[in-house]
Amino acid sequence: MRPLKVAILTISDRAARGQYEDLSGPALAIEVARLGWETTEKRIVADDAEIIKAALSAWCQSAAFDLILTTGGTGLGPRDVTPEATAPLLEKTLPGLIQYITMRVSADNPLAALSRALAGSRATTLILNLPGNPQAAVENLRVAAAALAHARDMLHGHGHDHRHHDQHQKSAH
Repeated sequence: MRPLKVAILTISDRAARGQYEDLSGPALAIEVARLGWETTEKRIVADDAEIIKAALSAWCQSAAFDLILTTGGTGLGPRDVTPEATAPLLEKTLPGLIQYITMRVSADNPLAALSRALAGSRATTLILNLPGNPQAAVENLRVAAAALAHARDMLHGHGHDHRHHDQHQKSAH
């Protein structure tokens, strides 16, 4: 299979206004390249649920990306609305992936357990919410990377050993 095509959506009021340099988006792009994947789009938007939802929806509809990474807006602050913007778009959710990430990352950083991040798919595009802190965003992506590559393959019908699946189906009848 080809490398994952990735879009990165940074969600930050200050970065969207140009008052703060986006550090998370570039850090994620470096990690995406390290993983052998390709960042083909990056965008910065404000912490506004409708704007976030519109960007995610358009990217999913374009079918140009295997994976959309959001960074920012997953905490408990009054402007943290990324999960609320993501949830209505997801056709299938991946709560186990979020639980796995939280379990692994919170071993070193108990505050990771406060994340409200979501993961799932819409059509053939995966969406993963990541924290806004650059180091935390990269660490979360590293933990999830193998599962994300496999999930992309599954969305395209290539993730399972079809011979085993066919044999299981025959023995069940």
